[in-house]
Amino acid sequence: MVRALLGAFVFSAGMTQASAEPIGPGNTQQMASIGGVDLPVFTYRPSGCEPRLLLLVFHGVGRDGGPYRDHARPLADRVCAIVVAPQFDQKRFPRDEYQYGGVKSASLASGASATSAGGRRTVDLIPEFVTWAREAAGQTELPYILLGHSAGAQFVDRVAAYAPVPAARVVVANPSTWVLPDTKTAIPFGFGGLGTDEVEERALRAYLAEPLMVLLGQDDVRQRWLAQGKQARAQGDNRYDRGTHAFHAAEEVAKRNGWTFGWKLIEVPGVGHDAAAMFDSPQAVEALGLDGGG
Repeated sequence: MVRALLGAFVFSAGMTQASAEPIGPGNTQQMASIGGVDLPVFTYRPSGCEPRLLLLVFHGVGRDGGPYRDHARPLADRVCAIVVAPQFDQKRFPRDEYQYGGVKSASLASGASATSAGGRRTVDLIPEFVTWAREAAGQTELPYILLGHSAGAQFVDRVAAYAPVPAARVVVANPSTWVLPDTKTAIPFGFGGLGTDEVEERALRAYLAEPLMVLLGQDDVRQRWLAQGKQARAQGDNRYDRGTHAFHAAEEVAKRNGWTFGWKLIEVPGVGHDAAAMFDSPQAVEALGLDGGG
């Protein structure tokens, strides 16, 4: 596994995760210990149906796991899914560790660190978190989907690019920035510096094959909370433009190389940068690949 040091703290590789408490009906909350990192987790289990899916929901820049759990409830009811929404606080997980997944530089991506050889990236927490969530759900083989909006969408896109997991789907909704399908653009905005040319191409090819749903609000064209760094601005003027640009660039690279392309572009008319409206749309159900009705 590719590993890197997190600036705010170090994950202890030898730590074991604490046993999860069962997720009961309705809204609940507990603390998960994942790789030695304690995270508040907000959950919801619908009643009257047998859950067929874990919906792992990743919050925006407000670091508000509870409200995001609540935003996802209507969607969970429609498809009979258990919502599990971790909360990544600003102090331990500033932008580079959350939105950009802790993926930093070529030297760190190759496993080297100036201060520690035992650290790892935030994206590398996801396999252990899935195990924890399945245990809490009481179904160790339950399929799962990663669903991120805004800052959380930036994070799950980095998971798909740099630490892919066997999720049924990865839904990336209205992020400020993308990992572009480009080995010349440096990580965490592309694959440049991830390793050798062979490593970078293999990672890019796997990324394009992911079941990645590009879920975009057609009215998400305002500047509020929009990333404005040089690399971000190069991707487009707003989130809608950046998302369509990333999708079509990925589609073109896959087609040119004859590679498998697993992405799908799904647009939500009349919705801007609004997680609740995005999750409550019929397009969100389409992004999950499930019909409603439990």
